[in-house]
Amino acid sequence: MSNLKLSRLLRIRSLFYSKYEKRLAASIKHLVGSKPFNLSLYKLAIKHASAAEESINGMKISNERLEYLGDAILGAVVAEFLFIKFPYRDEGFLTEIRSRMVNREALNQIAIKVGLSKIIAEEYKGKNLVSHKSIYGDALEALVGAVYLDRGYHFCRKFILKRLIIHFDLDNIIKTTSNFKSKVIEWSQKENVEVDFKTVSVSGNQRFKEFEVELIVNKEIVATGKGATKKKAEQEAAKNACEILHIAI
Repeated sequence: MSNLKLSRLLRIRSLFYSKYEKRLAASIKHLVGSKPFNLSLYKLAIKHASAAEESINGMKISNERLEYLGDAILGAVVAEFLFIKFPYRDEGFLTEIRSRMVNREALNQIAIKVGLSKIIAEEYKGKNLVSHKSIYGDALEALVGAVYLDRGYHFCRKFILKRLIIHFDLDNIIKTTSNFKSKVIEWSQKENVEVDFKTVSVSGNQRFKEFEVELIVNKEIVATGKGATKKKAEQEAAKNACEILHIAI
């Protein structure tokens, strides 16, 4: 389809938009850089699981499937970006930086910076969704999934590179990146002491879990840590232990 025909088709579709749909389409155009072809994908991208409505067959319609797809696309583009930007750094460094860039806390902040949080706030005006810590980051991944399905991989890749990645402070991410668990293990080998990480509790549901880990040195609890995954909880416990044991970071 030519650009002219496509432009005409979009104008025709927009004539049938409700006021809400016109506002959403304008917001998506501003955020993404182009008018949406399939607005329903973007409607779905901002529909959080906690506010999802049940469909006829009893299944809840939410952005979780788009989030799953967007997570994969975002991870691939960020991995490629780092691979090219740091040609002489090893796999461990690249993996750590990518992890720091695509974690929920970082994505929440990017969603706020690009204005996605305002779209969500407008969508759920009067509803208390702030208790869901990852709502903005989840929606950002779902938005990436929507852009991918709506405009294809090349457009989506450009969107990620030009409108999302530019908001990351890479220098700060690199400067503050440290594998605290490795630091503790190196310290234990040097000091000839026994270190163990013990998971003491897992709370929450299948989607929102919180792990609590104890760091034990010579059978004594030195520090604890919590996180959305066991690995993150161990890192938090190790970070706290580094401060308590005065381990250089």
